Amino acid sequence: MLRRLPVIPTLLVLLAVGVMIRLGLWQIVRMHEKQALLASYGAASGLSADAPWPRNEAEAERAYYRHATIRCLSVGAITPMAGTNASGQAGIAHVAACDLADGGKANVVLGWSRDPAQRQWQGGQVAGLIAPGGDAGPRLVADPPVAGLEANARPDPASMPNNHLSYAVQWFLFAVAALVIYALAVRKRLAGPGREG
Repeated sequence: MLRRLPVIPTLLVLLAVGVMIRLGLWQIVRMHEKQALLASYGAASGLSADAPWPRNEAEAERAYYRHATIRCLSVGAITPMAGTNASGQAGIAHVAACDLADGGKANVVLGWSRDPAQRQWQGGQVAGLIAPGGDAGPRLVADPPVAGLEANARPDPASMPNNHLSYAVQWFLFAVAALVIYALAVRKRLAGPGREG
């Protein structure tokens, strides 16, 4: 029976299955890396010493969930965006674009309100926790809030998803499905047209 297997399709299917298994194993490695990263973030939030404001992505990774104090020399736009307060209520987080003394920039979540109206803040010293800000880079969540706002929700590393195990399971299931489908197709082909029924 093995001699009757189509060589090229079989090799292609086995190659695809190997790639899927490799991707599943890679997701398991990523899961463990993410668990270690989240554990380090959890430990960082308990540190009392201020971290310097990060200047690049590598520094930001090490500074997330640490306390920091910055001086905002001048304030650009203050942008309202969806946010939650310390009690978990939905509303508006007011984010200021700040220019720092060394020429750097920082996004500062000034605080939370139900009112999306523009807030006034002239800058100055502000303290809080460094949190991921997506494509905009790190942001400082003011604690205590400024500009007459309420406290924004405290950044929590536990809210970061770690979906790598489910991705790994999906890749393994894809590999099994590919093998089953190919085995059924080969079985049907080897049975021949006269034995179908």
